Parts: sequence; C-alpha cells; structure tokens
Amino acid sequence: MTATVFAPDSAQSLHDLERTAARVAAVLAGHGVHPGTRVILKADNSAAWVTVLLALAHAGASIVLVDHQDKADETTRIQRLTRAALTIVDDDAVPPADGPVVFVYQLLAAATALPVPQLDGPLDLDIWRALPDGLIMWSSGSTGVPKGVVKTGARFLRNLERNAVQIGHRPGDVLLPLLPFSHQYGLSMVFIAWLVRCSLVIAPYRRADRALRMAAQTGATVLDATPSTYRSILNIVTRRPDPMAELRTVRLYCSGAAPLDPTLVDRYVALCGKPLLDSYGSTELGNVAFATEDNPVATGQPVEGMGVRIVDNEDIVLGAEEIGEIEVDSPDLMEGYLDTDGELDLAPRGWRRTGDFGRLDKDGNLYVHGRKLAVHRMGYTLYPELIEARVAEAGCSAKVIAVPDERRGSSLVFFVEDETGADAGHWRDRICAVLPAYEQPNRVVVLDRLPLNRNGKPDRKALENLAAGE
Repeated sequence: MTATVFAPDSAQSLHDLERTAARVAAVLAGHGVHPGTRVILKADNSAAWVTVLLALAHAGASIVLVDHQDKADETTRIQRLTRAALTIVDDDAVPPADGPVVFVYQLLAAATALPVPQLDGPLDLDIWRALPDGLIMWSSGSTGVPKGVVKTGARFLRNLERNAVQIGHRPGDVLLPLLPFSHQYGLSMVFIAWLVRCSLVIAPYRRADRALRMAAQTGATVLDATPSTYRSILNIVTRRPDPMAELRTVRLYCSGAAPLDPTLVDRYVALCGKPLLDSYGSTELGNVAFATEDNPVATGQPVEGMGVRIVDNEDIVLGAEEIGEIEVDSPDLMEGYLDTDGELDLAPRGWRRTGDFGRLDKDGNLYVHGRKLAVHRMGYTLYPELIEARVAEAGCSAKVIAVPDERRGSSLVFFVEDETGADAGHWRDRICAVLPAYEQPNRVVVLDRLPLNRNGKPDRKALENLAAGE
C-alpha cells in the first residue's frame, strides 16, 4: 500500500507531500530561514501543516511549535523570548505583535512556481536532527507560565523509532490521531507516520462523528486519542444499529494524555473485544511506557532504553506494588528549558523526578496514579489523584478539588462525570463506600462532561473555579 496523507479535502502520497515540502523549504530560504533560524509554526491540524513542518525540518530550522488557540499576548511573549525570525500562521491563528508573519497558504502557493525535486528516499532531516534546539515546545503552564522545552530532532526521532517498534506500527498501517499536532502526543504520531512510511489521516479531532466517517473511508488501523475522545466515540457508535461499522478495520486503540478510567476500558472490550492501550510520557522525557496488544496491562513496559523506578520521599527505591513517585532515566530527555533570555539552560542527565505517583508490578508494568498534589485535611496529608484512582476502580470517574477551609485545612469537592443522570446522592454513597472518612467528599457535583484543556486532559483550573463558586 502506498503511504498516503488523507485530509478532509485532499489525499496525496507521502512522497508527493515530501516533494512539496522540499519546495516550501526553498521558499522559506527566501524568507531568511537557514539552518538554526528559529521559526514559529502556529496553525491548526491540516495537510498543509504537516507539509510546512517537514519543510522547516528539511531547511534545518529550529521549530517553535505554538498552539493555534494561544492568545496574541502569549504568542508575542514566545516570539520575544525565542527571538523567532519568522512566524507561520493559518487564517485561524492570531500572530504575535512583533516580527514578520507569513501564512501557510502563501508558502504553498509560492512553492508551486518552483521545479519539482527528485527524491530518491525520505526527506533529508540531518541538519535539523543535529541542532541543539531543533524543536521547542511548551509545558502545560498548570503551575505557572509555560516553559520552553528544548529538544534535539535526533533524540526526539530516536524515541519515536523505539516507540513504533514497541507498539508494532508497520508500513501498511493507517494512523488516525485525534490530537492537536502542536503538542507531544499528536506530533509524535505525525513523525511516526513519516518514519514508518505508513498512511496518516488528518481528521477533525474535535468532531468525533466526522473522524469516524474518515476512519471508515480510509480504513484506519490505529486510533490514537484521549480518554475523553474515546468516551465521545463510544456515545456515538453505541446509538447506531451497527456500532462497529466505522471501526471494523481498527486493530489498535491507543490512549494517552490523561489516565484511563477502568470502566471505559471495559466498555471497549465489550464493544470490540479490544482494550484501550494506555501510555505514559511527557514533553520533557519523551514517550516512556506503552501497553501493547500482547501486554495490555496498565501503561505497559518502558520503551527500550528507558529506566523507570519508584521512590519514596527520601529517594529510597521501592519494591513491586509499592506506590511512590515515578522517576525516569531517559536517553531521550530534553536538552533543557529556555532561560529568561531565550538561551538553553541545560538539564542534568540521569534520574529525573516526574511529580507523578505510580507503581511497578512484579512484571515491570507501570501503573500511573496521577500527579503528586498534596493537600492537608483534618491532620492528614492527602493526594487527590490517588483518591481519584481508588474511586475509578469502583466505577466512578471523578476529579477531586481541594478548597481552602479554615477549620479542616481543606474541603474536598468531587466532580463526577456522568451522562446517565444519576444524582449526587447516588455517587456520594458509592464514593463513601470505598474511602475512609478523612478522604470522603464535602460536596459532590455531577457533570455531563468534565471541562478539558487543549491537550484533552481534565482542566483542573476550570474545576478549581467551579469549586470556588459552589
């Protein structure tokens, strides 16, 4: 099968897309883009976005990825910090206040006037691979201003090569990532398609109904999405006479960006006989661990070359099944963060704390229990995401938000996601049945859907605002 890039309005071979990318790289040179030039790419998912991404890498640019939904002031902050020489946007992205700007379609239009190059193999990305700041992405900003995460193209791609081997991606696959390409997970899938030389479907990732239609039309074999998107898909297909009509060709259902609810996994097994395959990683560390078709346990085994261990607060390594903080020794670790002058602040190599709770079972499978966010209540130190993991095992999908309380230290608000219409009392009874008194909710709030951030993760800031108003 010829590797093809499918979009809602186009289909072209990966080889043809690369030839266009080579011409776009020549156009970029006319805009002053040379090896090492920092360039912002701020646009939504499209075949044109993939073309420009590969063109920038072929040109040896330092690629600064920005979410297309970012406000103008944040993009301006990034432009000034990185001193980007050029910003590339689409019609829906607001450019920064400073510096030259060019639209994606302008680059593609100008490229059509150039001769079509001969490519005997994949596009040459060697210069980009070697740059110390080949790729600049951004932390979530959940604890402050987003930080610039600086990576080399070489380490980024080596991580994905091992990732693809572990998962079992192959040239005949048709990848359908329902994810924003400007973030770690979505970007990984774009480059895996390029590395493996398999097909890629660029579907409207916020419209599960349209994405399902494209899955059927393209014969999608590997689906990657967040748990919230998998819930949306389930809600759509279970209302249809043949729930599997548009998913019949899918062999792998891969999940990431947020913890999986065991109940959701069970529902997919009941639907199609296949589990959702969970994963663990971060922008800083790369992709760390993956459940696979042969080992669909938790987030599976670490990727080859990754060191993963569990430690307590004194850095003592814990044994199997003991819960503590996850530490990772990653050969694919970022180079470092951008400092306040836009220069690279090198990250030390070796074991790195993640701020996540987890455990390893006796077979070395990694279970991730959530962020290590401590709150104090009635003399106890509690960890909301550990509480969430326990109630999830009881069939309750909830997020726990701590609100300051002078008498108790904090009050706990449980936001339960439930589309069936069960009331707060029903869920309070189920929650209290599995938690000790000091972890039980002060309030239970039932929502049809939890608010999500741009990565598809539950938006804790939005929930904190809701909790404050309750």
